[in-house]
Amino acid sequence: MTDPTAPAAPDVEQVRRDARAALDAVTSVTRALDDAALAGPSALPGWSRSHVLAHVTAIGEAMARQAERAARGELVEVYDGGAAGREAGIQAGARRSVAEHVSALESLADRLDAAWPGPGSPGWDAPVTYRDGTVADALVAWWREVRIHAVDLDAGLDLDTWPRALGLHLLDFLGVRLTDDVVVELAAEPTRLRVSPGGLRLAAEPGVSPHTETPVGTDPGFDARDRVVVRGRLTDVAAWLAGRTPDAEPDAVRAGVRAPLPEIGPWPSPYSPPR
Repeated sequence: MTDPTAPAAPDVEQVRRDARAALDAVTSVTRALDDAALAGPSALPGWSRSHVLAHVTAIGEAMARQAERAARGELVEVYDGGAAGREAGIQAGARRSVAEHVSALESLADRLDAAWPGPGSPGWDAPVTYRDGTVADALVAWWREVRIHAVDLDAGLDLDTWPRALGLHLLDFLGVRLTDDVVVELAAEPTRLRVSPGGLRLAAEPGVSPHTETPVGTDPGFDARDRVVVRGRLTDVAAWLAGRTPDAEPDAVRAGVRAPLPEIGPWPSPYSPPR
């Protein structure tokens, strides 16, 4: 039975288009880099901008490979060579010049366009090894990665480039990083959300689904009164949960008293099954 308090999954075609727009934006800002900027630090500790670009290309190629092999009824590991292959690929890719990065990103865009199934195709439901999911899950993973790392590049693409659907998706996907449920109150939005290791739900009164604008019911098994309440803009709350620096740090309160933001755990593994 469908949970009426759960958000709808992101629309596949909207995700595909936005992922391509994000990749195009990354390619555009990369063209404007010089050698010094390419070698300069990104927003990720220990990684240069070149490392971030190498990772963007590598994860895109990995998700394209998942889709390509799924179309042939085959299952392959996420990265060729596993975790060691992933790391080796990033280190090798980080030695590219600006022109080489641009070429790799342009080739990746063509490969992904060819790899994704057409609108309405049953190919979206084909199984892949990424989190024991489907081709649609691989697409959403790529969308999540390219949008997040576009900001990590620290080259002019900021949190305001994240669409609303991505922010809500991050609250859903990354709730597993929390050890307990929190209530989220988003700025200028009336609906309170419950973010937890089990995903994203409505937290209180009957209201409107944040994804579909369809009336939904309450979650009768959840009492929000003794929970930490995290308040802020959607992009800032999503950035905090993603381990990134928000434009404005969200506030946290418990029982009306200011509290520290909850601790967050590790990023979900690409090898673990979905919830």
